[in-house]
Amino acid sequence: MSNRLALATSPYLLQHKDNPVDWWPWTPEALAEAERRQVPVLLSVGYAACHWCHVMAHESFEDAATAAYMNDHFVCIKVDREERPDVDAVYMEATTAMTGQGGWPMTCFLTPAAQPFYCGTYFPPTPRYGTPSFGQLMSSVVEAWTTQREQVLEAGAHIVAQLAGQQGAASGSGELTPALVDDAVALLAKGFDAVRGGFGGAPKFPPSMVLEWLLRHAARTGDAQSLQMVERTCEAMARGGLYDQLAGGFARYSTDASWVVPHFEKMLYDNALLLRVYGHLWRQTTDPAVRDLAHRVAVDTADFLVRDLRTPEGGFSSALDADTEGVEGRFYVWTPEQLVDALGPQDGGWAAGLYGVTEAGTFEHGSSVLQLRSDSDDPARETAVRLRLLASRAERVAPARDDKVVAAWNGLAIAGLVEAGMLFGRPDLVDAAISCAELLVRLHVDGGRLLRTSRDGRPGHNAGVLEDYGDVAEGLLVLASATSDARWVTLAGELLDTVLDHFSDGAGGFFDTADDAETLIRRPQDPTDNATPSGAAAVTAALLSYAALTGSERHRQAAEAAMARLTPLIAGYPRFAGWAGAAAEAMLAGPVEVAIVGDPADTRTQALVTVAWRAPSPGAVIAVGDPAQPPYVELLAGRPLVDGSPAAYVCRRMVCQAPVTTPESLAEDLARR
Repeated sequence: MSNRLALATSPYLLQHKDNPVDWWPWTPEALAEAERRQVPVLLSVGYAACHWCHVMAHESFEDAATAAYMNDHFVCIKVDREERPDVDAVYMEATTAMTGQGGWPMTCFLTPAAQPFYCGTYFPPTPRYGTPSFGQLMSSVVEAWTTQREQVLEAGAHIVAQLAGQQGAASGSGELTPALVDDAVALLAKGFDAVRGGFGGAPKFPPSMVLEWLLRHAARTGDAQSLQMVERTCEAMARGGLYDQLAGGFARYSTDASWVVPHFEKMLYDNALLLRVYGHLWRQTTDPAVRDLAHRVAVDTADFLVRDLRTPEGGFSSALDADTEGVEGRFYVWTPEQLVDALGPQDGGWAAGLYGVTEAGTFEHGSSVLQLRSDSDDPARETAVRLRLLASRAERVAPARDDKVVAAWNGLAIAGLVEAGMLFGRPDLVDAAISCAELLVRLHVDGGRLLRTSRDGRPGHNAGVLEDYGDVAEGLLVLASATSDARWVTLAGELLDTVLDHFSDGAGGFFDTADDAETLIRRPQDPTDNATPSGAAAVTAALLSYAALTGSERHRQAAEAAMARLTPLIAGYPRFAGWAGAAAEAMLAGPVEVAIVGDPADTRTQALVTVAWRAPSPGAVIAVGDPAQPPYVELLAGRPLVDGSPAAYVCRRMVCQAPVTTPESLAEDLARR
């Protein structure tokens, strides 16, 4: 018999609909039920592709005796962190404050007023390595609730007050200067792993936002070290097990410091962000080998998005699971014997050497994660072997797909696909981005307001948060630059106006939820990047791009005020401010505005457009207009042809240099700017 989660749209919640636990979704009615019964709330937060979420579900939530205890003593609420990032953010902050670390599954015990009094992450079914069992934990909570309820309630109220105080202490502002950014990049360099790439030790996450910042910094300043950090990291990630050597696309993170063994889930946001990074690296590096690698990885990752994550409605699914048949990584790993079975003895042995597959293995039970530490000297054979292995792997049980569409991550995908399409001459990728944008319009946008999720062609019920507005607006602006379609600029402006009207904190910054969103124990406001760009940084970047295209002083001033709130974070904690740093580079650079006028079918116009897209100027915006049509953005207004020829105008704050008519002259102008 199913529980209440059977009515959910979230694939993660639906995974738990047949648990014997009497789960509730996050609703006021669930909290009211806890108040009526005078019992605590047991809040469990996770997501569909989370390996340890599956483990705890199998060990505890599917166990009849454990479920009976949960039902008798708690109101049990299950939350998909990707569907409700606001709920996740509030209680993850409490978990981190109490334990010093966070993660998923997140397990929190709350008062009926939703105040947390005990938090943790995964709890095993039996005591292990100093961690109590889940049953012991629940028993202790019930004992405290029964015998020391006043103290428990006081503890919950105290924690909420502490979190509110931390939020106030985190506010501040500062002036954005080139010196501040230089110092922040120098601080990043101190933590760089020069041997293996990336930052810090194991587990090692792809630092997508920081890499974009470093690319922009190198482009603006000519700093060779910044570019080298990106080159080293991108090559190490792409040659290790983090990258799917057969189908393209990146796993969530590496469990080791050398990018060998990944946590195998594949997330849309990681791949959308990395697609953009590798495309930007391709256009910026002068190393031929790195350029070839970046091209291959960018194109294959774009193809992975379209082939494996695209939904029938035109959007992009959230993730592919790490597990198949209950085993993490089974779909992706190989033994030497499996290679021989798939390819025959000669090619199987050759592939084992190429991909680092050994009898000892690099993963569990003697299996190996495929790596490509160096390219083969026989690329035709390598391609043929890869395709045969891919076909063989397709016969395995594939990982489950979390097919909900998240607005923010689809905004990131739009931007990445558009740029790949324009950089690599792939109009099909731009078409995929258009279809995605049209899906968002159909299912996620209503009167300038965003819904966070949809699934199976049906809109979800959760209001968009700040990152949704920022990432979707930026994706639409990039799409407008490629298509010259005014509707995308108009919609981006409407979304950004909603942000200014409903998310502002009155001091230049932004809350993560709107002023009319559901009231939680506090209103979340976190400017730091996590797995995705922070909402504050995403909105700042989008405001800046919108102002550059339209000349809107209101949006420019809002971007500058928001940046002032982000500069202390950039200066003090640059590893957690990558997207803010990238926006800062764009602001310091102008950003450069490129207006191109000419018949779109004219090869001379197309040549100018190609040069503009391939210029690495930080945050540059591009507008292309047919002189036979009214300008679709202000940047194109008053920009005539030159002696009847297509022309490009390089501008800053709508003030332009003399127009040029040749690709060579445009490249020189952009290099100078």
